[in-house]
Amino acid sequence: MDNKKRQFTQEFKKEAVEYSLSSEKTVEEVAQDLGISVSNLRRWRTQYKKRGELAFPGHGKENLTPQEEKVRKLQKELADTQIERDILKKALAIFTKKR
Repeated sequence: MDNKKRQFTQEFKKEAVEYSLSSEKTVEEVAQDLGISVSNLRRWRTQYKKRGELAFPGHGKENLTPQEEKVRKLQKELADTQIERDILKKALAIFTKKR
């Protein structure tokens, strides 16, 4: 018995969701037609409704809008700057100690 987890491409997921949304068939019937589980199709539909074309990035990656990318970059830059500030504060304290 082969227990490998099936993987589906981003295109397959989008087409499956679009088919299920445009079809007169129930989610269960569409899932059966496509040979996938109903829970997978329902989860994909939820993700697609939330993220639209940015859904299903694959392999743990995230598809971000340009605004989200900018926010993430600025947050990283702020965190780096705060670390540098803390290091400089400690260095200043060390060098200004009276002996």
